[in-house]
Amino acid sequence: MRTKFELSLDDAKRIAAAAAQEARSNGWSVVIAIVDDGGTLVYLERIDGTQPASSDIAQHKARAAALFRRPTKTLEEIIAGGRVAMLSLPHITPVEGGEPLVYRGEIVGAIGVSGVQSFQDGQVARAGAQALADT
Repeated sequence: MRTKFELSLDDAKRIAAAAAQEARSNGWSVVIAIVDDGGTLVYLERIDGTQPASSDIAQHKARAAALFRRPTKTLEEIIAGGRVAMLSLPHITPVEGGEPLVYRGEIVGAIGVSGVQSFQDGQVARAGAQALADT
């Protein structure tokens, strides 16, 4: 048996707040999704003015980052490098903006962001992930 850390709702809100602060400081409207280590939604925040599709996209990015245990940018790079067979895998979302959430060396969930260009989504997601890493 092993003991593991679990992401709480308060953790998810703190992570989302850091991500939202990064987005707002740049004038970006985004959706921020926080999932647990199994990819299940814990918290979703949609900044006013964000396109409706971003709610689903952010969740998919977060789920992919949690289940594959790596940033979705890494998945994007693998496919861009020619490994297109990865596109057939379940839960893959190979677009930057999903980041695993790491606490004391363990992945406890992930954050997904959608609403602006993917590299900007990634910037916002990393700001949220850093809020947890700093605790």
